[in-house]
Amino acid sequence: LPRSQFLPFFAQRPASTVVMEACGSAHYWGRRIQQLGHKVLLLPPHHVHPYVRRNKTDRTDAKGILEASRNEDIRPVPVKTLAQQVLTSLHRLRSGWMAERTARINSLRGLLRELGVFIPVGARQVVPAVWALIEDADSEFPDALRPLFAEACHEIRDIEARIKQVERQLEAMAQQLPVVAHLLTIPGIGLLTATALFAFIGDIHRFPSGRHLASWLGLTPREYSSGLKRRLGGISKRGDGYLRMLLIHGARSVLLHARTQQPDHLRQWAHTIAKTHVHNKAAVAVANKVARIVWAVWSRL
Repeated sequence: LPRSQFLPFFAQRPASTVVMEACGSAHYWGRRIQQLGHKVLLLPPHHVHPYVRRNKTDRTDAKGILEASRNEDIRPVPVKTLAQQVLTSLHRLRSGWMAERTARINSLRGLLRELGVFIPVGARQVVPAVWALIEDADSEFPDALRPLFAEACHEIRDIEARIKQVERQLEAMAQQLPVVAHLLTIPGIGLLTATALFAFIGDIHRFPSGRHLASWLGLTPREYSSGLKRRLGGISKRGDGYLRMLLIHGARSVLLHARTQQPDHLRQWAHTIAKTHVHNKAAVAVANKVARIVWAVWSRL
């Protein structure tokens, strides 16, 4: 079917179950097909791939999707609402601009280091130091580089303005979402983490327990066991790396303020873990705990 005939085809069919892979534009088509009265199941592509036998064709893909849908252990992906997809787009844009800003700053810092100019540690130190160097007429900074470095500083400031605009938009949308307001009450959960959890997870009831959520985020140990021997390694790092990164950064904040702020059960537990484990392991353990708290708070709303 060409794309123009895709929805008319389903509009002429009786209500049924439509199974698709959760790939690009799947959530859009899922919403449109649901509006026509059908039930939509989105399956994770990496779980469907083992069911595709021999060569990859449309026929074998369809058979693989059908076989994967019969496996009860493969949990479908909830169809995202338009608000959730807007939030995911804002987060993706911000993440990309943050990476671009870091690249620009590192480039300026590295080029200046080759000229014998060393800037103190910290992203906020770079642009003021470069501007001071450009405006100093008595410095030995080459005149040919002054306008180009000034343009690079303008680019960094422009990127920072876009990032602040995205954060303001996230804050405005968060005020309209009761789930985000409840998640913000959890230690270690800020605006970015709360909105990202709501956008990327979708329906919290897809996870039977908090441990399932932590496992989906890749915060539980990787297991390689057989018989009576149980081997647990480091965290699996499966799932969405962006959510895992936000939770671990939030956990580091909890560890940092465990002593200074008024202690609660979570901070007392984090402080105890920090005494017996290295900082990174303690941060991951706190992130795991916070993920389970997120499930408990969200699932009871």
